[in-house]
Amino acid sequence: MARKEPAADAANPGRLKQIALTYKMTRKADNKIGLVLAGVGIVVFGVFLAIGFLVGHPIYLGILGVLLAFLATAIVFGRRAERAAFGQMEGQPGAAAAVLDNIGRGWTTTPAVAMNRNQDVVHRAVGKAGIVLVAEGNPNRVKSLLAAEKRKMNRIVADVPVHDLVVGTGEGQVELKKLRTTMLKLPRVLSGPQVTVTNDRLRALGDLMSNMPLPKGPMPKGMRMPKGGNPRQR
Repeated sequence: MARKEPAADAANPGRLKQIALTYKMTRKADNKIGLVLAGVGIVVFGVFLAIGFLVGHPIYLGILGVLLAFLATAIVFGRRAERAAFGQMEGQPGAAAAVLDNIGRGWTTTPAVAMNRNQDVVHRAVGKAGIVLVAEGNPNRVKSLLAAEKRKMNRIVADVPVHDLVVGTGEGQVELKKLRTTMLKLPRVLSGPQVTVTNDRLRALGDLMSNMPLPKGPMPKGMRMPKGGNPRQR
């Protein structure tokens, strides 16, 4: 038991440092975060303390108020930090891939299954909702990428439903902060074994990054995509 204590003590400063860093990053995009958190904590504690005086148990309800104020503050902080993070990622290349990578269990994601010379890109996710193609880039250009990817998949997974989503803020698009929620709301139509079979079939297609003869390390300056985008589409 004594050996575990130093490890736990070492972990706590790391967590506190991470929380402090998250707060600093959030404050850059949301300069009212401090006032909001303080307001939430004071209001929750004040309400429970007032109820405590009314019922004759200010100490008990005061302690409960402290705990619930801390919980409410943590929830609000988490949501505003997430909103600030999405705001900073909005419009950045690869932002959708980062969201898909953290979508949760039950999904297998493959970034950059298709891309063109303008760096419009399509990512793929497979789960019990079927196949979801997520495009980011120019809405008009990504249509051709999505259509080409659907044609390729149709040859081997024609019996699996395919959904396509375009990330953006325009009409008919899905905002980055709503991408995960939108995907999790899709109806589940496949069983676990069917998802596994679908993934096995799609592995035959590979992805853009594994099929391109790219050198190891950073991409050389001035290097461009081959004409036609995905070399598998030739």
